[in-house]
Amino acid sequence: MLDDLNERQREFRALAADVAKNIYAPLALQWDRERTFFPDDERKRLADLGFLGISMPEEYGGLGLPLLDSLVVMEELAKECRPAAFQVFEANTGPARHIALLGSAEQKAEILPKVIAGEATVAIGISEPDAGSAATDMTTAAVINGDTVTVRGSKRWISGGGHVDYYYTFCRFDELAGAKGIGVVLVPADAPGVSFGSQEALMGFRGIPSCDIYFDDVTVPVSSIVRGPGHFRELFTGFSVERLGNATMSLALGQAALDRTLAYVQERHQFGRPLVEFQAVQTQLADMVMEVETARALVYRAARDAGTGLPDPLQVSLAKCRANEMAKRVTDIAMQLHGGNGYTEEYGIERMHRDAHGWAIAGGTPAMQRTRIVSELLGRNFNQRRS
Repeated sequence: MLDDLNERQREFRALAADVAKNIYAPLALQWDRERTFFPDDERKRLADLGFLGISMPEEYGGLGLPLLDSLVVMEELAKECRPAAFQVFEANTGPARHIALLGSAEQKAEILPKVIAGEATVAIGISEPDAGSAATDMTTAAVINGDTVTVRGSKRWISGGGHVDYYYTFCRFDELAGAKGIGVVLVPADAPGVSFGSQEALMGFRGIPSCDIYFDDVTVPVSSIVRGPGHFRELFTGFSVERLGNATMSLALGQAALDRTLAYVQERHQFGRPLVEFQAVQTQLADMVMEVETARALVYRAARDAGTGLPDPLQVSLAKCRANEMAKRVTDIAMQLHGGNGYTEEYGIERMHRDAHGWAIAGGTPAMQRTRIVSELLGRNFNQRRS
């Protein structure tokens, strides 16, 4: 599948691979070990390389290239350093992309050039303590008062929480129940009334902040509303791009685990011969290759078909579900084939396995993607509560 990339994408891949191996590989281990976060000055490095604007609009400083170009860069970075890849993810497929798709001209002009230049970051606030997969149960409220809107409530599991400049906050307007009452307000991190919980001590995703955020009657201009109530389906179109970015992170984990395992089983000897000469090992390696290549085929297909636009939701759910589950299985096999070494920090396999579980939860679990797949096939929505 890699041979299907065009010359420009191959150049992006080579540059990202060089940066990942020579700059971020040692830093990733340090950030994981110390639970420290990706530094702002390193984000500027990624911006100077052009990585933060690959698939973003040219009028705001991006390159305006197809989605696959940014996913190729993300994949290479994520093989060595998920925190670095996360910056490319957030800019090209995450909340900044949501703003590029749905934001007003003023919102785009204010935020996107700064994101692409590495000078600002955005996080999405959707999950709540009592509204995870059931997003339409959210209770965070937005009340319009003339030329202002007041936000009150809380959000949970905010990737980047406490360390970004803007929060793309899903809210319930006018006390309308269900999906029809949900809209989005852009809330600056320094707005009066915004506060944060403690940073989560997560199993994986180290180097990437995550915390609760609280809105205590946070009042911002009404121009901060991205969409008011009645636009739930439109708002959730952006998640197709984000989920494809998520699938790419999982793909990277599977490929990296496979690459390291192929090298290890040829070097490691037991009973007088290399591990790769044992048929049981060969069987597991073959399974790993098939898993990774199947996931890559689904991820790349969705990205290619999307071009510079939105990917197909069915293709995205197929890709995310397969890639998430592949990453967990392949990193687990890699750990087994590495034996005791796979359980140490030195070889990086246990870190990959921890991160794989995180990506399978973020952005909608494989169980939710299966429901989404059937919803798309039948033209129904099984995820929303019936009125």
